[in-house]
Amino acid sequence: MAGDPAHPAVGRHGRRAHGGASARGAGAAAHPRHPARSGGGGQRLRRRPAGGGVAGRALMPGSATAPLVCMLSAAHPPADVRVVAKEGAALAEAGWRVLHLCPANGAAAPGSHAGVAIRTYARGGGWRGRLGNIPALARRAAASGAAVLHASEPDAWLAAILAARRSGARVVLDVHEHYPSRLDGRLPKPLRPLGRAAIRLACRALSRRADAVVVAKDGLDGDFADPARIVPVRNYAAAEPVEPRRHGPGPLTLVHLGALGRSRGALEMLEALALCPGETRLSLIGRFTDGSEADFTRRAAQLGLEAAVARHGWMPHRAALDLAATADIGLVLFQPGVENHRLALPHKLFDCMLAGLPVIAPAFAEEVAAVIREAGCGLLVDTADPAAIAGAVRELADPGRRAAMGAAGRAAALGRFGWGAEAARLVGLYRRLAPLPDEAAA
Repeated sequence: MAGDPAHPAVGRHGRRAHGGASARGAGAAAHPRHPARSGGGGQRLRRRPAGGGVAGRALMPGSATAPLVCMLSAAHPPADVRVVAKEGAALAEAGWRVLHLCPANGAAAPGSHAGVAIRTYARGGGWRGRLGNIPALARRAAASGAAVLHASEPDAWLAAILAARRSGARVVLDVHEHYPSRLDGRLPKPLRPLGRAAIRLACRALSRRADAVVVAKDGLDGDFADPARIVPVRNYAAAEPVEPRRHGPGPLTLVHLGALGRSRGALEMLEALALCPGETRLSLIGRFTDGSEADFTRRAAQLGLEAAVARHGWMPHRAALDLAATADIGLVLFQPGVENHRLALPHKLFDCMLAGLPVIAPAFAEEVAAVIREAGCGLLVDTADPAAIAGAVRELADPGRRAAMGAAGRAAALGRFGWGAEAARLVGLYRRLAPLPDEAAA
C-alpha cells in the first residue's frame, strides 16, 4: 500500500532495500491511470541525516525528532498553492516538519503558512539571477539539515542535488511543467527539436541522481529516466470551505483566476465579451505576467468595455475563491501552440469547480478536457475564436444548466478529482524516504 511503512524506500544503486516496493510501484498504485510496475529498477537510498537541523527544530511545529522536509524553490512564492498549501501542508499534517525555502517576492512573507515554516532569501532577477543563485541555494539547502530536499524548478533540482552531495539528504524532483518545450518560443522552428532533445537529456540526467520524481500531471513521465521513480501527485482540488455559487437569472459575470497574458487568452476574453449581451461583466483575479496589460487596456478602451471589466489583482487564495463564487462562469482560455497548455492541469480549473461554476475551456488541452468531460462541468471550445467563447456564454445563459454543471463540477472536485488521494500518495512516498520516528521504530 502507498502508506505502508513496512515497505522502505528504494535508492540509487540497483538493489531493493529489504525487498520493498519501488517508489513508483508503491506510490502510484492508488491511481488507475498509473498502475504499479514490477520488476527491476529499485535502488538503495542514501542514509538520512539525523535530527533535521537546529533551525528546523526551532521553526517547525510537531515532534522535534520528526524528519525535516525542505521544499526548495527558485521562483515559487512563499505561500504557493501547490508547493505549500497542498504538498507541504499534507506532509506537515502527517507529522513531518516542513520548511519552504524560497525567494523573497517583495512583499512581507508570513512566518508560516498551512503548517509550513517560511524562510526567504534574496536573489537577482531574471534567468541570470536564477542561474547565479544555484550555488548559494545549494549551500542554504545543505545548511537546513533537511532529511529530504523537495525541489520545484529545474534550477532548484540542480541545487538540491548539489546540496545532497554535502548533506546526504534524499532528493525529490517536483515537475510542474513540460520543460523540454519551454524554449520553443525563443528558438527558430528548425532548432526546436534540438532544443527539446537537449533539455530532455538534462532532465533525465538530473532524475538519475534523485530518489523520486513527482509529476503534477500526465504526459510528463517520458522526459525522465527511470519509470520506477515516477510518482504522480496531480494538481487536484484541495477542499476549501467556500460557499458555492447559487445560480439564478440576471446578467452574467465571467471570471478568470490566476496569471493573465496573451497566451492565456486575455485579448480573446475581451473580444468575446464584446460579442456578449451588453450587461455581461468580466472579473479578473490575478496579474498580467507577460507585459501585455497596456495592450489589454488599450483594446478594452477601443471596444468600450472599460466599465465592464473589474481588475482585482492578486488576492490570497481563499479570498480569490470567495470572490470567484460570486461570478457565474469560469474561464480557462489557454491559447493553442504551447505544449504546456496542451498538458495543462491548472489550479484555476479546480477552483472554479469548487466554487460551483461551469467552466469554458480549450478543447485542445487534453488534461483539462478530460476532467470537464468526465465531470460534465463545462463546455469545450476553440479558445482562439472569440465567437466560439461568446457562443458558449450564450449556451450557459440558462441558470438551470449553469446550476447543474456547477453542482457536478463541485461534486467531482470534492470526490474523483479531490486532493486527498494525491496527498496520500505523496505521504506514502515520504514514509519510505524519511520514516517518522514511530514508523521507523515499528
